Amino acid sequence: MSQVTDILEFNKHFVEEKAYESYLTSRFPDKKMLIITCMDTRLVELLPKAMNFKNGDVKIIKNAGAIISQPFGSVMRSVMVALYELDADEVIVVGHYECGMASLNADHMINSIKERGVSEEVLSTLENSGIKLTKWLRGFDNVEEGVIQTVELIKRHPLLPPNVPIHGMIIDPATGALELVSDGYAEPKATL
Repeated sequence: MSQVTDILEFNKHFVEEKAYESYLTSRFPDKKMLIITCMDTRLVELLPKAMNFKNGDVKIIKNAGAIISQPFGSVMRSVMVALYELDADEVIVVGHYECGMASLNADHMINSIKERGVSEEVLSTLENSGIKLTKWLRGFDNVEEGVIQTVELIKRHPLLPPNVPIHGMIIDPATGALELVSDGYAEPKATL
């Protein structure tokens, strides 16, 4: 059996036994917060527990490194949706120690892309179209810098409502210990 088959079989029993009832909530976050964090597997359950969040408390956006690199990309659009349509009024960017984005090597990843079957022709077409893969696949040198850069990008966004606190934290993926690296209550919104 495949993993998808296992998931569907489990889900059938989950629904039949009404296990979902303990997770019922609205689409609006009770604590009016948006969390942007890394997709690291160690954070799936640890991060909400370490921050005392339960289902329905917050909106969570996960991506590689908790990084927003495009001010008008899909992650930033999700931030705006949370703030304007889903009643969030505070944002916390949470990076973590031992993040794979800190050690991401663009050349190594491009070699992996080739090994998994993407042709040189496709890579050449992307490069000739102005997409610099080595820049696009870039990580960060240290997690604190990555968190602070994302916090600053959000704070400088022209569509950010005034007086929305944007915080930055780092979580230890082993213990759940949190470190505040940017206090959105103490720092005014950056201006352009």
